[in-house]
Amino acid sequence: MADKDLRINEQIRVREVRLIDDKGEQRGIIPTLEAIKIAREVGLDLVEVAPQSVPPVCKLLNYGKFKFEQEKKIKDAKKHTKATELKEIRMQPKIAGHDLDFKSEHIRSFLEQGNKVKVTIRFRGRELAHTEIGEEILKKILGKLEGYYVVERLPLMEGRFMSMVLQPKAAIIKKQAAAPAPETAAVP
Repeated sequence: MADKDLRINEQIRVREVRLIDDKGEQRGIIPTLEAIKIAREVGLDLVEVAPQSVPPVCKLLNYGKFKFEQEKKIKDAKKHTKATELKEIRMQPKIAGHDLDFKSEHIRSFLEQGNKVKVTIRFRGRELAHTEIGEEILKKILGKLEGYYVVERLPLMEGRFMSMVLQPKAAIIKKQAAAPAPETAAVP
């Protein structure tokens, strides 16, 4: 629940609320004004935590501390998520075999790191008349990377470029997440 949705003390405009005290015990359904009075007596705020229920559930707590804890949880959740990057590998339809192997290894390393990869073939001049060559190259790359990818977007022409997007298989991502981070050596 977002903070702006929470109503506290006098902002609660219903006649009765279901009150939960600061120890987490239910006090039952009581008039809102009485609940606010109880909150003030113990030096806490009356916070509406479940406005959708009938009557709304309100809790006695320190609102400032509660808000701080919520923000801290959100930060921690963001900290533990890994943003996947989209890496791009470009080539031409007349790529040599060794170069194709070299680019395929780069794509494999990007996938092992947990990144998505956009493989792009750029056509120039008369090469545009032979887009099937580009499709053959993309099929060769897929053959070299068997077991490492899931095709997110099939090969597609976009102007002078043919591209496809690959994402790592779930098993690759799990293996990468389970691997310990490389440690830096201490310099004496």
